[in-house]
Amino acid sequence: MLHGFTGSPASIKPWALALHERGLSVSVPRLAGHGTHWSDLNKVNWQDWYATVEKEFLELKMSCDQVFVAGFSVGGALALRLSQIRGSELAGTILLNASIYDERKRFKLVAPLSTFLPSIAGGVGDVSKPGAPKHGYDRIPLRGLNQVQKLWEIVEQDLYLVDLPLMVAYSLNDHVVHPVCSETIIDNVYSTDIREVVFEKSFHNVALDHDAELLNQETMDFILDVISNEVRQGESIYESDEHELIDAEFESIVSGLSLDESAPTTYLDELDAQQYEPEGFTPPNPKLPISDQTSRLALAGIVGGGGYMFFELFSDIDLLGMGPWPGLLAFIGGLSTLIWHSTRPEDDFGDGAEL
Repeated sequence: MLHGFTGSPASIKPWALALHERGLSVSVPRLAGHGTHWSDLNKVNWQDWYATVEKEFLELKMSCDQVFVAGFSVGGALALRLSQIRGSELAGTILLNASIYDERKRFKLVAPLSTFLPSIAGGVGDVSKPGAPKHGYDRIPLRGLNQVQKLWEIVEQDLYLVDLPLMVAYSLNDHVVHPVCSETIIDNVYSTDIREVVFEKSFHNVALDHDAELLNQETMDFILDVISNEVRQGESIYESDEHELIDAEFESIVSGLSLDESAPTTYLDELDAQQYEPEGFTPPNPKLPISDQTSRLALAGIVGGGGYMFFELFSDIDLLGMGPWPGLLAFIGGLSTLIWHSTRPEDDFGDGAEL
């Protein structure tokens, strides 16, 4: 379970304890640069945070049959990154007000300002419930925030790599991370099972707010559903819809077939009879029609013209004084007439017909 930027494990402690009390093994690491002094966040990069996440995952994997990753705020971005890299080894991912970008104009100034300005003043936390304990720095380290932006960029770019069961929980009145981040995640991952949970009474840090118990219950329900195989993994929602369509088409085809062997014929027998019925077959090369007068004259031209040519070529007698040419003309004329006359009227040999 991963806390957010400038926060600490204390920010999600009630959430973690609730899952542990329900029988789960829980690890809540302190990310590098957190829980000490805000200046320490200017000395690390996002890869340092991810290294801690992966180390904790591998340790849990050694003692647990199935491992889930849960992340709050920027911890949600880290949870997504673990899911993108080690998704095949995870059972599921749980996101709480996860941040993957921020479109506010002031964030464009973070990189240039971080070169000479160490930090700016931060808030006291975004919690609606009064009396929430302090759980993070009161200043925002700018070089550290610049590292957050670099993490956001790669996580948002690779959202399509996430295809495992996913719970996306967010607050409608979050003043730190806009709910559009959660909507972007839902729209761009390839998970088949996406459970969306919305909080109406809490601000950013739900684990310390009015909806804390609802968060605990929804998280546990999701985990139990995954463990009991009630959700599917490793298949995009588009592939799932395609498989459902194929199944429906197959059932429709099968429902039209008769598998009753006691019946005299089956649907497949009828198809065979239609396909191989002798009287329904038209030979591709029908006999030439030669019964009419035109055909007989054409054949006479072919035979007579051919004979005349051979006679002229192999004898010294020139009957018409024109050599073999009269025979050749008679042969060509007879052949052309026969071809034209033998062509069936119903044949349509168009040169641009659509198939």
